[in-house]
Amino acid sequence: MNSESRSAALSNVSLEMRAWNIRRKALLMGEVQGQGYIGQALGVADVLAASYFHALEYRPEDPEWEGRDRFLLSIGHYAIALYAVLMEAGILPENELETYGMDDSRMPMSGMASYTPGMEITGGSLGHGLGIAVGMAMGLKRKNNPAFVFNLMSDGELGEGSTWEAVMSGVQHKLENLVCLVDFNDQQADGKSTAALAQGDELKKWQAFGWHAQRVDGNDLAAVVAAFDEARGTDHPGPRVIIFDTRMCKGIDFLETREITHFVRVEPDEWAKALAKLEEGKPQ
Repeated sequence: MNSESRSAALSNVSLEMRAWNIRRKALLMGEVQGQGYIGQALGVADVLAASYFHALEYRPEDPEWEGRDRFLLSIGHYAIALYAVLMEAGILPENELETYGMDDSRMPMSGMASYTPGMEITGGSLGHGLGIAVGMAMGLKRKNNPAFVFNLMSDGELGEGSTWEAVMSGVQHKLENLVCLVDFNDQQADGKSTAALAQGDELKKWQAFGWHAQRVDGNDLAAVVAAFDEARGTDHPGPRVIIFDTRMCKGIDFLETREITHFVRVEPDEWAKALAKLEEGKPQ
């Protein structure tokens, strides 16, 4: 924690426990609908825990506080994961969990900024988030606002031309207040991301474009925290990127091993089994 403004709502709970709570809330929401992008939520939970309970400045009671760091969810289908962390952070009330994906819910299955407090953009049309983040970061700099912009995107978006236009723009405008977070789980709707396009060495590519780049195990909380600290603390005169290698369905072994995990099939009798398996790994 690095801001007094987050107060008692973000009490002294370990990051491991925060990540576990995020996974549990995502599973409970998935059970409500009988479906959802559970694999991604379980995989990215550690990154979200470190984001909201270590790296970001925000006020749970005032999601539109001008001094907040902006967290953009470019991958709108990860909304179930973001809702889980917004509940954990006290921005969304946990009693809305059972409304996930229902009519008139503030938590639609794909993220929409007009519905949900704390949801900065409407994502889902992949490849647009980083471009929006560049614009936000430019605006904050022009207003002399010291806030950071964090953009969470998928490895699949690395195949979008608009992403690389934004990469170049971030360097052109020396946006040292911009941090791109890449969830690299090597899965997309048609199979492995690395099989869809010849991506090459992503770390070297970002470095070649002029970004301060790191690549770490996204399910190793200590490594994730250290990467966030380096991204915020470096004196690199431009934007920063952290590529997180994550495991789809992390923590639920019988889901991790399934061949198709982009939209993982969970049978009605398996939700309780998944929650029980998660309970086995609950931090002490």
